[in-house]
Amino acid sequence: MKNEELYRILKDKFRDIAREHQLFEKEIVVRCRSLTPEEAIGKTERTDFPILTGKDIMIQAEFDGGIGQAFTCAPASFSGKLEEILDFDILGNIHDRGIFIAALNAVTRRYGLCDRSIHCRNDGPEICSGKAMEYLTETYGKDVRIAQIGYQPALLEGLSKTFDQVRVLDLDPVNVGDARFGIYVLDGVKDYEETVLDWAELVLCTSSTLANASIENFLDIGKEVLFYGTTGAGAAALMGWKRLCYAD
Repeated sequence: MKNEELYRILKDKFRDIAREHQLFEKEIVVRCRSLTPEEAIGKTERTDFPILTGKDIMIQAEFDGGIGQAFTCAPASFSGKLEEILDFDILGNIHDRGIFIAALNAVTRRYGLCDRSIHCRNDGPEICSGKAMEYLTETYGKDVRIAQIGYQPALLEGLSKTFDQVRVLDLDPVNVGDARFGIYVLDGVKDYEETVLDWAELVLCTSSTLANASIENFLDIGKEVLFYGTTGAGAAALMGWKRLCYAD
């Protein structure tokens, strides 16, 4: 599935939710703002999370008590009606896309259509990693070839200690080529086909790919894909994607 089709489907599904709950007829405001690193992830012993190094910014949308978050490299603030967001150019404008995704997460969370839309904080990433390793070994065994998409240090460290066949891809040139927990970080573009399409049996993909528009590379690829992180909470629920996430 290409991004154009995916974003169109998400818009249509979002619009259907708004109609079902008569949101166009109400003076309801969606507010979206950037979070500081401490607001987003709290205080952690690790210092190499992308959000702490300034590579990604988390934005948060609030809608009638529902909270939704999204990682983006192009944060933007917004306060307005839902119908305005549904008119955004989410295919061509990365600022619009981030707000749309956060708002989608907030609205779907508000109506119980999704869960785990708030990023874990403090020691949460370590706890999440531990639970993920238990699930992965019980479900897939320890011999599975795993490709992790996106450098998430707690998850990668858990994988390196649990599985013998692990590769990680990232788009940040600061990470690419370096060894992290004994695993060399591969180029998310150059090494994509050989690693994801030819080698991996299981793909653990950051749902931030929904925000940076690389997600089309991980849909309908003929193998198991689990999306981790909160950015894709609403989209995963609406599209039926599997998630590996133990956040709030």
